[in-house]
Amino acid sequence: MHGLDLGFSSPPEERHVNDAGHAPYERRFGAVTITTSGVGWRCKRQIIFYPRGAYTARMKHASKQFKSLKIALKELEPFIRNGKHLETGRPFKAMHGLLSREGLANWLICAVFNSIAGKEQLTFATVAEEIGGDGVLLDAITGESWPTEHVMVPKNDNDERDIETRVLQAIRDKQQKGGEEYARGKTLIVFLNAGNSSEWWPNRVAKALPQPILFGAIWIVGLHFVENGEYHYNVVEIDVESGVGHVWRVCIPAGFDQWSVSHIQ
Repeated sequence: MHGLDLGFSSPPEERHVNDAGHAPYERRFGAVTITTSGVGWRCKRQIIFYPRGAYTARMKHASKQFKSLKIALKELEPFIRNGKHLETGRPFKAMHGLLSREGLANWLICAVFNSIAGKEQLTFATVAEEIGGDGVLLDAITGESWPTEHVMVPKNDNDERDIETRVLQAIRDKQQKGGEEYARGKTLIVFLNAGNSSEWWPNRVAKALPQPILFGAIWIVGLHFVENGEYHYNVVEIDVESGVGHVWRVCIPAGFDQWSVSHIQ
């Protein structure tokens, strides 16, 4: 993000990540498997929601937001536990039509950013649909904002395509929906809920993105696994310029009153 130097210097190692997908009433979503290749991971980098030097608007519209990410997580808890709502639940009228999966995805990105910043700097808000009905990432210090656009890769046991292909198709469909005018200035967030595949490779997605990239930035989030009431999520920032996917793991303990973030790749 502008003004916060989180830049990397060395190439990342590639790992594949599991994304189990949510399912209602299930307590566990398979084993954790991580494989590595390449050389060491990098210690700092710059998170991008929109290309450096581009215009980012300050919030000038009526908006709604949680007082803290901790409060937001508690509000999201019942919908996270009931995975069905994340895929098929109705929008929240009180939050300008925000879907539960959109709120969760925005929250996860904020959690990752703030863990690197060392303070609760990034939050999310909702505004009217014509401005950013999928939520807006908001820098609480500078007032800068980045509207988001969301798309889901749903669970579909009849779809035999690999995860990378399905994610790329979702991105392609979003870009074709409204072209450059529709995508300009937005951060695209892919919510991966496809539980019929155990692993996928973020770098392969980054290298095969449809060109040109019309969105300002692309992120992918998805459930890694659930064990003993703890939810573990993958959060992937697609580095368009370098063709790599930077991966963080967000762990939410059973009490849903705290969380931890670790850098995976």
